[in-house]
Amino acid sequence: MYRVSVRRDLIAQHYLTVPNPGPEGELHSHAFTVEVELSGPELDEYGYLVDIDDVKAALDATLSRYRDETMNELVEFAGQNPSVERFAREVCEQFVEAASLEAPQHVSVRIWEDDVASATYETPL
Repeated sequence: MYRVSVRRDLIAQHYLTVPNPGPEGELHSHAFTVEVELSGPELDEYGYLVDIDDVKAALDATLSRYRDETMNELVEFAGQNPSVERFAREVCEQFVEAASLEAPQHVSVRIWEDDVASATYETPL
């Protein structure tokens, strides 16, 4: 199985809407690190699983929606707690729509909200 990953950083804001969220219930920022990993068993005729430049462009386009924004104000989080888990799913689904993916069979998006905590969403293609 081949795997290709691309990472990007962004800053976005949110506040948690769960009962008793503590300080996380106040508006705050995270310096998120987003990693997209694509995997598949076969390479194309040029020896690529994917074109890394295309993956970078699709991820940049996806993340531009969230950069310097408050997630609670975005329609995809309306009525939802904007957890890092939900954020990973939204980024994954939007990345898949933005990217041109033929060879990979699987994609995962891992989002680090700090140096010690992350969440991952993965799906077959």
